[in-house]
Amino acid sequence: MNFFRGVMGGQGAGPQPTGAETIHKLCDRVASSTLLEDRRDAVRALKSLSKKYRMEVGTQAMDHLINILQTDRSDSEILGYALDTLYNIICNDEEEEQDESEDAVTPVSASAKHKNVPMPDETAQKQSDDLGAQFTDQFVQDPEHVTLILSLLEEFDFHVRWPGVKLLTALLKNQCVQVQGIILVSPMGVSRLMDLLADSREVIRNDGLLLLQQLTKSNAAIQKIVAFENAFERLLDIITEEGSSDGGIVVEDCLLLLLNLLKNNSSNQNFFKEGSYIQRMKPWFEIGDDNSGWSAQKVTNLHLMLQLVRVMVSPVNSPGASASCQKSMYQCGLLQQLCTILMATGVPADILTETINTVSEVIRGSQVNQDYFASVNAPSNPPRPAIVVLLMSMVNERQPFVLRCAVLYCFQCFLYKNQKGQGEIVATLLPSTIDANSISAGQLLCGGLFSADSLSNWCAAVALAHSLQDNLTQKEQLLRVQLATSLGKPPVSLLQQCTNILSQGSKVQTRVGLLMLLCTWINNCPIAVTHFLHNQENVPFLTAQISENLGEDERLVQGLCALLLGICIYYNDNSLENYTKEKLKQLIEKRIGKENFVEKLGFITKHELYSRAAQKPQPVFPSPEQMLFDHEFTKLVKELEGVITKAVHKSSEDEKKEEEVKKTLEQHDNIVTQYKELIREQDAQIQELKEQVASMSSQNEQMQTTVAHQLSQIQQHKDQYNILKLKLGKDNQSQSNSQGDASHVNGLQTEELTQLREEVEELRRQHTLLQTQLADKDTLINTLKSEPAESSAGGSDNTELLKELETLKGQVQSQSAEIDQMKTERQELLRRAEAGSSDAVSSSDGSLDAAKMAEVESRLAAQTTETERLKEEAKSLSESRAELEQQLASATSTVAIMQTEKAKLQTEVQESKKEQDDLLMLLADQDQKIHGLKQKLKDLGEMVDDEDDLRDQTDDDYEDDEDED
Repeated sequence: MNFFRGVMGGQGAGPQPTGAETIHKLCDRVASSTLLEDRRDAVRALKSLSKKYRMEVGTQAMDHLINILQTDRSDSEILGYALDTLYNIICNDEEEEQDESEDAVTPVSASAKHKNVPMPDETAQKQSDDLGAQFTDQFVQDPEHVTLILSLLEEFDFHVRWPGVKLLTALLKNQCVQVQGIILVSPMGVSRLMDLLADSREVIRNDGLLLLQQLTKSNAAIQKIVAFENAFERLLDIITEEGSSDGGIVVEDCLLLLLNLLKNNSSNQNFFKEGSYIQRMKPWFEIGDDNSGWSAQKVTNLHLMLQLVRVMVSPVNSPGASASCQKSMYQCGLLQQLCTILMATGVPADILTETINTVSEVIRGSQVNQDYFASVNAPSNPPRPAIVVLLMSMVNERQPFVLRCAVLYCFQCFLYKNQKGQGEIVATLLPSTIDANSISAGQLLCGGLFSADSLSNWCAAVALAHSLQDNLTQKEQLLRVQLATSLGKPPVSLLQQCTNILSQGSKVQTRVGLLMLLCTWINNCPIAVTHFLHNQENVPFLTAQISENLGEDERLVQGLCALLLGICIYYNDNSLENYTKEKLKQLIEKRIGKENFVEKLGFITKHELYSRAAQKPQPVFPSPEQMLFDHEFTKLVKELEGVITKAVHKSSEDEKKEEEVKKTLEQHDNIVTQYKELIREQDAQIQELKEQVASMSSQNEQMQTTVAHQLSQIQQHKDQYNILKLKLGKDNQSQSNSQGDASHVNGLQTEELTQLREEVEELRRQHTLLQTQLADKDTLINTLKSEPAESSAGGSDNTELLKELETLKGQVQSQSAEIDQMKTERQELLRRAEAGSSDAVSSSDGSLDAAKMAEVESRLAAQTTETERLKEEAKSLSESRAELEQQLASATSTVAIMQTEKAKLQTEVQESKKEQDDLLMLLADQDQKIHGLKQKLKDLGEMVDDEDDLRDQTDDDYEDDEDED
């Protein structure tokens, strides 16, 4: 231990070893010591030297420290020393050394240290960075080293976990991509790091946030894993716990991590929206009425929160994803809350600027959100629309430049794909809608367009251009706007006033803005082109501007003039004789030259600021002088440059050929359109015919079914007809034979009559038999009806007997009670008698008691006899009652059987009646046959009186039978 005292303690006698020698001895002690305490002391000594002798410790001790981490996992103290030493040699930050005594450790969160770090000397910092990168490369050469650090993070001990978090953060700072790859393939690597957010010790949790910030930089795969490890829920909970926008630096770290997870990651953005986390952002922007206290940390937090909203609705996202987020922000009230901040007082300028930019992107391209924004009013007296208030700031040269740029961006986003809003803005410039008592958006734009401030001129011109973007109707409406320039002079059109200012030679920024407005205005609008060419001064001015050899500053103006003249050629309808397409091209060829014209036209896209403006819609410029191009205008230039070049180079013959081709194409288009209409009509007719065919097919099937049915009926009729025909043939043959042999015919008729008589007799016998059966069953039914009446009379007798039996039972019970009372009196008397004998009572009293007792005994005997008699009588009545009950049950069952038999007989009677009806029908048929035969006999000249008597007699018999029925 003397060795460690020499290293750690005061100076000893003799020459002192150098730092490298001391570190070498300590490394030998770490490698060779068998006692854990010796190794621990050696590692602690290395830690104390690691800041001063960073190079030596890193070069000699790194392998020994890694070996300690692998072998001494059971001792948390030595693990903590080793991790701290590795952190000191790898970390590049110049930090104030902490008191790391063994007895007390005062942890300071890295999140509280990574701000406001004093900047060291640049050379020393560069050397430090190189050294840290060198040691980091050495450490991560073996991926198992990083995996080892990840496994140590599972240790709950503070002295192990916190240094491990700091070391892994330093590794990510120095070699982010390589370490990210190792963690990504490590099993449960990201999940272990996510567990740091749930640590109850704020120091570890806060440094875990810094670690995750480094881990999620520019790695979409890790970002997705972290998001699906429930990172959004945990981070939003931490922000809420820390006080949202009023929180400290922890809230800032959480917001930075959220930005890493969501920026340019469509999967995480969709997960954030689907998880309803947008709704949880609304409370962040609920500021109080008193906005006087805005700390620097609150401004930073709110700035990051607004950036987080912008990430979800950024124009670089897919249109569908942005539209879905915009809809959610309106529905949950987030847009309304942002508009409240926009119109509030006392808000810092940078927060107000960022809020305007955020509102701009939330409403961009969303009709519902744009309509809501148009309805927002500022809290002024009288209330003014928010758009008017913002435009007042845009055209006010005293406002900050970034604020004016934000207002212009907000106005552009409000009009983006919003033809309704464009119409409302243009309508404020028309004579019929101007209100002299209020300031409108159109008046502010015109005021800014013609003010002395070149930036206001440019902003107003670009704003007006966006009011006309892709809207032919508003371009034509704006031609109606008239301006009063001065008293006593007639008003001039807005178009003419723009060209007048352009020709007066104002600042470059003003002329560029006016040229962009004119190009947007007359683009794809032949009427506006005609109005522009109608002024005789415009074309000479443009050709003069293009043809002159001016300086570098004027080249952009020349290019825009060439673009404007090219639009006049391309969209010219040849309505003005002096400025037809051909004459304008001849003018260019004579005064400018086609090649020179095309070269000047190319000055626009070659300008250094053109590519910057083409990157994103938001106008972001370092200074007002560089504010020259608008994003939408760069799209227009890209679209028109090629077609204008072709139009200028085309000769008159090419023009004619092109016109002929256009006419031919139009004719072909007309023919194709006609054929398309014809095909549509034919398709409709075919569809109609198909429906008719389907209906006719169903009708045909029905008709076929009907025909088949009718054919079967016809076949049946044919069969019946053939049978009747055969019978008729036989009858005709019998009639022809009857003329030759009449007696034979009479014999045949007599046989038929005899057969009929026998059938009638048989039917009569059956009828008589049925009548007899019916009479028997009626008698049986009457008998059964009478039996229930008798049984009911018997039931009434039973009821009387039951009542009498109950009476007797009551008497027996009363007598039993008297007997019990007498027994009690007897016992009492016996007790008194015994008492009297013991007390030597007089003989007269004893005789009296004996006589009384004899009387009681005689009464008791009489009562006992009466009781026995009553019991016998009750027993006999019970037996008679049981016998009556048995008879009643038997009678009831007999009645049920009789009722069943009666129902059966009634059914048979109904069947008999039905049979009688059938017989009557049969007799009626036979009667008709007899009548027919009789008629035939009469026709043959035979006498049938006997048969008539027989029939009359038969009829009388049937009438008698019916009367009986």
